[in-house]
Amino acid sequence: MTDTNVKSEVEAVSFGARLVGSAGFGSLFREGMGLVEETAAYLDGDGRSESRELGRPESIAYATESMRLTTRLMQIASWLLVQRAVNEGEMSASEARDEKQKVKLTPISSTLSHDVFGRLPERLQELVGRTARLQERVQVLDAQLDGRVPEEDRPAGNPLEGQMALLRQAFGGR
Repeated sequence: MTDTNVKSEVEAVSFGARLVGSAGFGSLFREGMGLVEETAAYLDGDGRSESRELGRPESIAYATESMRLTTRLMQIASWLLVQRAVNEGEMSASEARDEKQKVKLTPISSTLSHDVFGRLPERLQELVGRTARLQERVQVLDAQLDGRVPEEDRPAGNPLEGQMALLRQAFGGR
């Protein structure tokens, strides 16, 4: 690993740590917990009555998506609560790492076709989209805290490497 790589990983960790301790994290925390409350209110209220009006395939899809949505939000809320506990001195960083092992922030992909998903209540679709975007932000922050660089942010290999290999092969070089 080069000095540049080490430096960029250290910067990623310190940026993540600074962000979690900042007002930006407070905003993310409020957004996440607000989304949990908003979703719960929807699923227990309007969502329940909207789901009764759906056909059988859509009703099954609604139940499936609402369970995925609830699971995703509980994972996000758990992660946010652990980070807040660290910020407030209620938990050490090592305790937080242990707790984070229990929280799976992996994407929860839908098995629904775009057509079926599009027939679900608009409000549910919107909550699913907002939650997915929030989860992506949390995953990036989590990767930064752990010193990992998200896949999409990793620099690509040398774009000339393939051409150089062809030249070496053609001219018998190393």
